[in-house]
Amino acid sequence: MGFPTHRARRLRRSATLRRLVAESRPSVDGLVLPLFVVPGADVERPIASMPGVAQRSVDRVVEECREVADLGIPAVILFGVPEHKDAYGSEAWSDGGPVPRAVAAIKRSVPDLLVITDVCLCEYTDHGHCGVVERGVVQNDQTLELLAKEAIAHARAGADLVAPSDMMDGRVGAIRLALDAAGFSELGIMAYAAKYASAFYGPFRDAAQSTPQFGDRRGYQMDPANGREALREVRLDVEEGADIVMVKPALAYLDVIQRVRAAVDVPVAAYAVSGEYAMIRAAAAAGMLDEERAMLEAHTAIVRAGAGIVLTYFAKALARRLGR
Repeated sequence: MGFPTHRARRLRRSATLRRLVAESRPSVDGLVLPLFVVPGADVERPIASMPGVAQRSVDRVVEECREVADLGIPAVILFGVPEHKDAYGSEAWSDGGPVPRAVAAIKRSVPDLLVITDVCLCEYTDHGHCGVVERGVVQNDQTLELLAKEAIAHARAGADLVAPSDMMDGRVGAIRLALDAAGFSELGIMAYAAKYASAFYGPFRDAAQSTPQFGDRRGYQMDPANGREALREVRLDVEEGADIVMVKPALAYLDVIQRVRAAVDVPVAAYAVSGEYAMIRAAAAAGMLDEERAMLEAHTAIVRAGAGIVLTYFAKALARRLGR
């Protein structure tokens, strides 16, 4: 029977009733806060294109992590910005690099906080690409060995998960084999499995100082036009040993998140990237929308699409909002 027997508005009459019947329930438990680590001490450099986000030295990162843990957020993901860069990104696997130092310091001070480390070379190379470059081309197979060395350096420091984001073919398998051989068979891999060549990464590249010095990354990151290819990439990463798979970016790829969730039985993450964050902050600053409502609505959409884990620069604000 139709109207008036069925009235959909009956379950929308109050905030408490709407909360009771909500289909998607965003939680603090699924939040991951990205952090940018730089050399030095007592350093906190705001990033102009990402209001509220900063590059921090290890001591300041530890302070931030204490606040993160107090808010109930379970995890952070670290990106390193070294003092010196070279063609091979050698600081990426240095035990004295910013990420291994930060991992060790966080695990000493906030031991229950999960520390995830981004495994890529773009922040560490002087050319800004995610791998070894020869004759202007990123070399896939030569890059795998270096990524494996980086993952092992992070594992030695105490990382809880490593997250390869480079989009080289076979890198999950190479990292898994290297970790196992080095005695880290229990360390999980969260693979950036479907990472698109997106226009929404601009502010991140300011933060990580990783803008390519020539060309772009479309030769190894995915074409935004392709959805079925994402499923192929995800399945390959799972076959190679990925414990968690990620879709990046999030809001422009909600359909991909939904299809990935239906295709695999491992946890699915999504990265609400810097451009998504910056757009909401800029529009709110201009008086065009309510920042808190827009933030929560965007986050709910990502969860509704099927992401159980969301990497977001809004993690602290979301934790405060969701904890009310």
